[in-house]
Amino acid sequence: MILTLKPGRTLFSLVLSYTDTAKIPGITIAGASPQDTIYTPPADAELIHHGHCISIPGLPVTPDGKPTPALLTRAALTYADIPHIVIDAGCAVSPQMPHIHTGIKPGNNIEVKPAMSYKDALYTMQVGEYVGHTLSSLCDNLIIGESIPAGTTTALALLRGLNLPYKVSSSMPDNPTDIKERVVSAALSRLNMDTYLNVAAQTADPMILFVAGMLNGSSSNVILAGGTQMLAVLALSIKMKHNIQDTTLATTTYVADDPKVSFHKQAELFGVNVISVNPHLEDSRHAGIRAYAEGFAKEGAGAGGAIYAAQTITNTDILPRIDEEYDTILLDRD
Repeated sequence: MILTLKPGRTLFSLVLSYTDTAKIPGITIAGASPQDTIYTPPADAELIHHGHCISIPGLPVTPDGKPTPALLTRAALTYADIPHIVIDAGCAVSPQMPHIHTGIKPGNNIEVKPAMSYKDALYTMQVGEYVGHTLSSLCDNLIIGESIPAGTTTALALLRGLNLPYKVSSSMPDNPTDIKERVVSAALSRLNMDTYLNVAAQTADPMILFVAGMLNGSSSNVILAGGTQMLAVLALSIKMKHNIQDTTLATTTYVADDPKVSFHKQAELFGVNVISVNPHLEDSRHAGIRAYAEGFAKEGAGAGGAIYAAQTITNTDILPRIDEEYDTILLDRD
């Protein structure tokens, strides 16, 4: 097993997607309102690429104004000079920047209907395999991050559908478990257990299927940059007997140390490397950044994996770069 980055080229990829599950009131704070969540994935990508957003004015924020984790990702990638590529794997709104367009459709609201058809699920995974194979041929370390509002709910539904009693984190300090359980129960009540792919088609979201495909198609060291949503990716990959060799799961301590989730224990059951990074955001000069250490957002847009890679490559603390990036963005807004 590989515990550090391989020497050589590192590439950061960000998989953008959407599920109409995000429009359920109270299920996520990955957007200023449920209706605004369609803009969060493209805005995350635009912030990482341009240093500002085009799809929306300002930054993607929580309802009370806390900034997107994409800010952390941009600071890490920029400082360590790590190249990035963005993939639209089911966005409701495409990012306004160069990106890979896959033709994948957004997922449905799993409370009221299956996430997608079996045909769409198969296509999504096959395109993911192709993209994973192609990108991994260009680098020695492929980091895969994600941006999809309400993704922890669809991840929970898939894990339950695969008969895995795992827990998932949340973008909120107080995980809205009542809402999630209601949605998951509705999804599972329709479940047809004939194949693992069909379970995913009914309960998951396009990101999970796409990244599972990327993981299977990859020929390089893969770092899954994310929290409990990546547990669902691994679970599906293992059930389908996919290739997960040379895979590391990297996230922030805000997810890994969440006592309600037992992240390390759950991840290690899959037999992959688990790395949690502590960017010490409680010491930030900005209240919006300090909020991460208090349980808001915790992870997203590949932040944990990007910070891990940047600190490994530069051997320096990333927090000053995060504060500087926030300073720049605030200055540009004024």
